[in-house]
This record gives sequence, C-alpha cells and structure tokens, in this order.
Amino acid sequence: MEKYVFSILVSNRFGVLTRVSSMFTRRGFNIDTLTVGETESPEFSRITISMRGDEYSKTQIIKQLSKLHDVKQVQIMERDETVTRELLLIKIKNDSRTRQDILAAVDVFRSKIVDYSPDALCIEITGESSKINAFIELVKPFGIMEICRTGIVCLLYTSPSPRDKRQSR
Repeated sequence: MEKYVFSILVSNRFGVLTRVSSMFTRRGFNIDTLTVGETESPEFSRITISMRGDEYSKTQIIKQLSKLHDVKQVQIMERDETVTRELLLIKIKNDSRTRQDILAAVDVFRSKIVDYSPDALCIEITGESSKINAFIELVKPFGIMEICRTGIVCLLYTSPSPRDKRQSR
C-alpha cells in the first residue's frame, strides 16, 4: 500500500467538504489526514487529503473527485516535488527533574514553547510528519498530557526539485 496525497481545489461554499469526504466513505477508502482552508482567492478552498491505497484506488479517487460539481482541480502531490508540513501542539508534564531535557528537545527540533505553567509545557512544532513523529517518541517518557495534530499541507516546489538540481551540476 502506497501513501497518496491529493490536493483538491474546490469552490469555497458550504457542503463541499461533506460531499468530498462522503465520496471517500461511499467508495470504502479511509482518509489518513484531511486539512482544508481558503486559498489566495476567497472563491476557492484547498482540501489536502492523504490516504493509503494501491494504484487502482488512486485512479478511482481522481475519477470520482473530478465528477463532483464544485471540484475545480485534483492533483496528486508527488513526494519529491512538494514541500510538506504538519503542525503539532503538544502538552507535556513539567517538573524540575525533566524541564531541562524537554527544553533541550525543543531546541534540537526547532520548536517553541507557546504556554508555560508549573505543571505543563505547551509546545508547537512544525515540519514533515517524520519529524513530528520523532518528537512525539522523544518526549513520551516525560508524560504527554494532550496532543492536537493537524493534517498535512503541501505545495509544489517553486524551483526545480532536488533531483533536478543534482542532475544539472
């Protein structure tokens, strides 16, 4: 099973997200992550969906999404052609024994503390999913109190991909 990321440009109207997500449900496909937000034009929203499946599943999703009236564009976001990010807010137990270790992890992962209390630290971190997962694993021993994680968002590179840069040297 491969992981696929779809970037779906849709009309920014009520009910569109429901119709898009319902299409996945009707076809029996599971959505791993889903994010949506307005684009540079208030007329449109971009829905980013990641899922696991085979080539047939990917083809079916593209065909079915393209049939929906409010869907303007469906694009597969290839891993080596996109910038991908995710956001994590995580609340970790704070005590004098572990505080310095947590602060070191925050520094190494280039994250930041957004709220501080004697009992808890709230940390914000952005990056690729692998970075987010690694941070979570690192801080588990300190006591995770709560996690809120966005789905992925991505854009195509604006310059040649890293592979293209290597070949041009």
